[in-house]
Amino acid sequence: MIKTIIFDFGDVFINLDKSATNKELLKFGLPSLTKEFIDINESYEIGAITTMEFINYYQKALPNSSEQQIIDAWNAILKDFPIERLDFLKKLSNENKYKLILLSNTNELHISWIQENIPFYLDFKSCFDAFYLSHEIHLRKPNANIYEFVINKHQLSPTETLFIDDTYANTESAKQLRINIWNNNPKTEDITELFTKKTDLF
Repeated sequence: MIKTIIFDFGDVFINLDKSATNKELLKFGLPSLTKEFIDINESYEIGAITTMEFINYYQKALPNSSEQQIIDAWNAILKDFPIERLDFLKKLSNENKYKLILLSNTNELHISWIQENIPFYLDFKSCFDAFYLSHEIHLRKPNANIYEFVINKHQLSPTETLFIDDTYANTESAKQLRINIWNNNPKTEDITELFTKKTDLF
């Protein structure tokens, strides 16, 4: 029996265009997303470097870009947040049948954009019993230690926990720890369908 549901954020609640940032950076001459860029992005995602250090890195690599253009390109991935997903979450929270946890690879620039552009962000956040962003806890998916952190902190039983994420590597990592998973496809599935798509768990 599921007692705890752990949710991803992007492409579970807020829609993403995962290719948008690279397309925008290409306009300023980024040749390709090399391992060095990927490493910088991941360092920023776990809060190992500051926002200004992150922006300065990209500005040095792309001297024709301004600080605001880098920020806008970086945030281009973020799209809309359908209100019916908030309604679903609020209903789930009000029923108080499950512990609800958010676990997201989210950096400071992205969460700042969300706070400024999603008017019901605080309502959304208040639905969760715990709210973990990678840049605040200095851990990121799909590394096993981020799931172990949540399990240990809340004394969860993995077999009584469901983790929902659109990224296969993330759900596979959680699965190795015996956590139940739903690797949702954002193109064909919606979080509001949870209790019809995963009837085997509830």
